Amino acid sequence: MENKMQKQKIVQKIDPDILQFLKGRKEVPVNTMIILINIVVFFLTELTGSSLDGKHLVQWGAAYTPLIQEGHEYYRFFTCMFLHFGLTHLGNNMLVLFFLGDCLERAVGRVRYLFIYISGGMGASLISYLLEVRIGENVVSAGASGVIFAVVGALIYVVIRNKGRLENFTTKKLLFLAALTLYHGVTSTGVDNAAHFGGFLCGFVLAVLIYRGQKNGRGLKKF
Repeated sequence: MENKMQKQKIVQKIDPDILQFLKGRKEVPVNTMIILINIVVFFLTELTGSSLDGKHLVQWGAAYTPLIQEGHEYYRFFTCMFLHFGLTHLGNNMLVLFFLGDCLERAVGRVRYLFIYISGGMGASLISYLLEVRIGENVVSAGASGVIFAVVGALIYVVIRNKGRLENFTTKKLLFLAALTLYHGVTSTGVDNAAHFGGFLCGFVLAVLIYRGQKNGRGLKKF
């Protein structure tokens, strides 16, 4: 009885915003696990070499056209999604995924979110690979940005189905975010724009195929 009272006192002392945040994490176990996996993989690549070394990331499963085309190492379409070039690359992607991924998982559910994440990410990698084969370019590719664009594409469709609003996201906000990020990619060097555009299209199409809207209004709460 005494231990129970002590726990209640501790809970009461915690800031309400922190409590709300912790409760919210229980609703998005898949996205939480995905973020943790990305972080763990990043530190493992750092412990065994350097995440800025392209050859090292290839050993860990980064996408590299010759190995996929000639060696048939198609698993790289999947593994490259969990590798990042440096801490900044990881931090930027995980921060965006933290907000957008949480929202999408709450809206479509755990299984559908995982399906969109994996299928959208692999679709982005495949489109990037096909473009590299066509233009004869061999580049080491890694990162979750293609997946994030799949999440954005899926979110836009979900928001449209929910009358232009989902939590604190609107269609205009998401379209502006996508357009701004795509423009930044096009005007920057070292960015896999094919994966970005491909991920966006894959995410939108996947959402069209598996999302039918919220009958109970779940996910429409404003924050």
